[in-house]
Amino acid sequence: MDQNLRAGVRHRVGSLPGLSMAGLWLLTSLCAWLWAVAAQAHEIRPAVADVAMDATRAEVTIQLTAEPLVAGIDVSGLDDTDEAPEAEAYDALRALSPSEMAEAFRAAWPEISQGFIAEVEGTRLDWQLGAVTVSEETALELPRDTQITAEIALPEGDAPVRLGWQGANGPIVIRQAAQNGSDGYSVYLTDGAMSDPLPRQGLATQSFADAFLSYIAIGFEHIIPKGLDHILFVLGLFFFSMALKPLIFQVTAFTLAHTFTLALATLGVVSLPATVVEPLIAVSIVYVAVENILGGTIGWRRTAVVFAFGLLHGLGFASVLGEIGLNPGQFIAGLIGFNLGVELGQLAVIALAFLLVGLPFGKKEWYRRVIAVPVSAAIAFVGAYWALERVFF
Repeated sequence: MDQNLRAGVRHRVGSLPGLSMAGLWLLTSLCAWLWAVAAQAHEIRPAVADVAMDATRAEVTIQLTAEPLVAGIDVSGLDDTDEAPEAEAYDALRALSPSEMAEAFRAAWPEISQGFIAEVEGTRLDWQLGAVTVSEETALELPRDTQITAEIALPEGDAPVRLGWQGANGPIVIRQAAQNGSDGYSVYLTDGAMSDPLPRQGLATQSFADAFLSYIAIGFEHIIPKGLDHILFVLGLFFFSMALKPLIFQVTAFTLAHTFTLALATLGVVSLPATVVEPLIAVSIVYVAVENILGGTIGWRRTAVVFAFGLLHGLGFASVLGEIGLNPGQFIAGLIGFNLGVELGQLAVIALAFLLVGLPFGKKEWYRRVIAVPVSAAIAFVGAYWALERVFF
């Protein structure tokens, strides 16, 4: 490119209303990220293992996503399997019929089982694979559930058992069902951590502090990196106005609302199916983004709408706790910890948006028309795409 042409390009870019090269790069990056968000395909979800034991054996039923295990994907640190070098192998497995996928899992089990850990007094035990049931999910862009059962023969004695799997397999929830009316046990494990010692008679116990801290991590992770729809909603609140007062009003209303319904839904007082909640959450993203584009000042109507949408998001958060399961013995610790983790995740999103966008560009006279409005339009597009996908597909 000769100097005259380069100068012409710089002149044309510079002639855009207040848009610097840095602003152009930022806007392009944000829109590209939003497009990638809309096309999310194979998110990483925690496995859930239910354990039943007697004096001689443990039976473990695990709901998991089998394709990453068979493809040999290390999902630690990934948000989506499309980021993995083995993404093509995953896609090929995802396209198999349920019966073909079950056969592929059985064939790979000798290798996969090496990452499944059961220990008694430091001695590793073997897992014997039983039933493998792959769901009939047909939407190829979504992860597919597989349920397996495995039996572990226990050595003589009454020494407790510790369970887990290798960190490369991602997070896993270990649950032990209640017996004789007692409270159940549930723990969320990451990075290859092991469960507490599980007694063969009765249940394991977990301290208030351990439960509280573990559920803070679960709540935070549900926002960053896994809660893309909640991230976009919070960004929609951020792009409404750079003034602090509107942001505080909106975030406070949203927090109070989702805390309320999270508690009620977790207690079983209120319930709505995911087929209703998830599309409405997508619609909430569209609404706040479109209102950002139309402009206006914070008032009771915007605050009331954000509060109403917060109620919906609380039901969405509750569905996560429903899948993972709160430890009934530490119900309050888990509920408060999860909600605190969600709040920390939301504040981290706002802080990051402020550092990357608000601080360098927020006071520019062109900020709204060049950044806030185009990004809000991209957020609205993603929300609309999700709403249609969740209703019709």
